[in-house]
Amino acid sequence: MSSVFSYEAFTTRNIGFVTEAEQRRLRLATVFVCGTGGMGGACIQALARAGIGRLILADIDRFELSNLNRQVFCFADTIGTPKAEATRDLCLKINPDLDVTVFGPDWTDHAETLIADADVVINGTDDLGASLLLYRVSRNLGRTVIDAYASPLPSVYVTRPQDPMPEERLGYPTAGTAWNALTADQRAEAFLREAEYVMVHSSSRHHVDLSLAGEVIAGTRSRMSFAPMVISTGTLMAYEAIHVVLGRPQSADCRGWFFNLHAGRIERPRNAVVAALLRPLVRRYLMRLAAPAAP
Repeated sequence: MSSVFSYEAFTTRNIGFVTEAEQRRLRLATVFVCGTGGMGGACIQALARAGIGRLILADIDRFELSNLNRQVFCFADTIGTPKAEATRDLCLKINPDLDVTVFGPDWTDHAETLIADADVVINGTDDLGASLLLYRVSRNLGRTVIDAYASPLPSVYVTRPQDPMPEERLGYPTAGTAWNALTADQRAEAFLREAEYVMVHSSSRHHVDLSLAGEVIAGTRSRMSFAPMVISTGTLMAYEAIHVVLGRPQSADCRGWFFNLHAGRIERPRNAVVAALLRPLVRRYLMRLAAPAAP
């Protein structure tokens, strides 16, 4: 610990946005972030600077060159380093008093303990199996999960223990399947269901190259990611996590919303009847996009 560091001085400018009593609650809070790269990393940075007292971090990957375009803890000298470890080390440069626990690929063996220890869970992973594990265990333990869609627009949604999980709400074909026994077809269909939801309920199609999006849907190209979108999303997730810790009302529910930065407006889910009418049209459109890119 730095001899000149003072938590009170570090967080003094927070007061006014939060009360001194709320800042103490943030200091006592524990947040579990699974996935410390793009959105997860941006969320972690915001939480660390807000004065969250304890972070549990899990990630199975190492930083690589392509992460430099958006992942806030990726630097030239952290390439090749385990993401969770590099994130911990840099967080401690922000707040030397921060309590950080790090897990790598073995985090799944400890999922129940990690989630039970946390006040709120952040899903920063893009792996379907890991996400299913997070949501299923979080529901059993009464924990809220903060998440975002695979969308060209920043988004956020908040799933409380009593809410339908994405697996249920979006109709993934994974019910009854163990999180670590998913087939390639199940993964592809779940991603398509998420893309369908994003297209039905937002103007995302206007803000991305659709020919490249078709390659992503077909599985022939990695997801596109852009720093302003990714970092904005992580910040929205941090706000919702802080709301949970402080017992404040959430701005998002389990359906979430999209932040259209291009038009300066919030896009909320459509009426259920309108969405039902649009869904088959969007599904056919997505299949046509993916067809030319399919191997």
